[in-house]
Amino acid sequence: MSLRIYNTLSRAMEDFSPLEPGHVRMYVCGITVYDLCHVGHARAAVAFDVVQRWLKASGYRVTFVRNITDIEDKIIRRSVENGETVRSLTDRMIAEMYRDFDALAIERPTHDPRATDYVPQMLDIVRKLEDKGLAYRAGGDVNYAVRRFPGYGKLSGKSLDELHAGERVAVLDGKEDPLDFVLWKAAKPGEPPDAQWDSDYGRGRPGWHIECSAMACALLGETFDIHGGGADLPFPHHENEIAQSEGANGVPLAKVWMHNGFVNIDNEKMSKSLGNFFTIREVLERFDAETLRFFIVRAHYRSPLNYSDVHLDDARGALKRLYTALDAVAPADVQVDWNEPHAARFKAAMDSDFGTPEAVAVLFELAADVNRTKSAQRAGLLKALGATLGLLQGDPRAFLQAGAALDEATIRQRIEARAAAKKSKDFAEADRIRKELLDQGIVLKDSPAGTTWEAKQ
Repeated sequence: MSLRIYNTLSRAMEDFSPLEPGHVRMYVCGITVYDLCHVGHARAAVAFDVVQRWLKASGYRVTFVRNITDIEDKIIRRSVENGETVRSLTDRMIAEMYRDFDALAIERPTHDPRATDYVPQMLDIVRKLEDKGLAYRAGGDVNYAVRRFPGYGKLSGKSLDELHAGERVAVLDGKEDPLDFVLWKAAKPGEPPDAQWDSDYGRGRPGWHIECSAMACALLGETFDIHGGGADLPFPHHENEIAQSEGANGVPLAKVWMHNGFVNIDNEKMSKSLGNFFTIREVLERFDAETLRFFIVRAHYRSPLNYSDVHLDDARGALKRLYTALDAVAPADVQVDWNEPHAARFKAAMDSDFGTPEAVAVLFELAADVNRTKSAQRAGLLKALGATLGLLQGDPRAFLQAGAALDEATIRQRIEARAAAKKSKDFAEADRIRKELLDQGIVLKDSPAGTTWEAKQ
């Protein structure tokens, strides 16, 4: 079966074939770097990390662009509040973003452009739109005239009248229509000098939407294969990207549009505006990074993801079962044979719109097979298939023992004391030691090869 992807634009599953045979060009909207990343950012980054990993596993060369928004109203406000330059703030937050993303085994994109490096390209698009009558000046601002672009609303599936009815923004600052959006913003008094650029329209800065159009087209061409982002982006951000890019260039921006689902807290969308969000850093204080990644991966990327400590605990327990199989049987170094039954089922799942729930189910089937057969080849296949999801690449024993309340030397000493008690047939003392360790979160496992331990979930 060939790869099929759900396309938000057509609202249907479609067979995927790249515009250039063997080469996939993909753009994903990245982070606005004014604060630490939250779990919603992790969900999007992991989802599209899995996409690009699977594309590579399928034999494609992938050019993956994930932008960094380093100029925007929230960034300017935060830099002023902190008494630091915009560049100082964004440099610091980019470093923190990659600290979190690296922990989650999110591979670096081919390109991670900063918006501030593409202002000339943004102004070039603005000039094209103005020349074509799709943009107009309003004081020092330049706005996009939405009603002059045929097909506006095709991604969100809403007509202009429906969008207008749902739009609460009044006609202000010279806008001809509430749906019109800003391409270039005039500099305002009190704004920091490193948040302003010279242009034919006067000193100012780009609007948010124009940034992605400039970076995507500069690095991937005027038309590319996949454009991704969160479920909050089809309107207005991606709708506006289409209007800008296609209005300026006259060709489709992206062949396939993909959107990952929201993260919910108590069935309500997680967001900073509601105050119900968790930073990645906060989550990693309580759970290991691979557990958080596994929690995200085992849900389908388009489905809502319900966050709670209970769900993270469950994910940790499930991941331990996979690592337990790899701990019991040292995996051989294998090349995946996609005709092998487990691998074939895994591939079929991933080729159906990156169906990670079904793919993860295959990993558990394979782990059960490893436990039964003690096959190093099957263990190697489990590890290799896990790698395509960014999972199971750590040391199994280290994973199973992580979070122990006691140090290794103390635990080993107690295990030796228990062994001595058993040897002298003092089984009551042996049981007491086992229970004492269990009460401290240490689970002992006896086998013909000896006694091992792991941290209790």
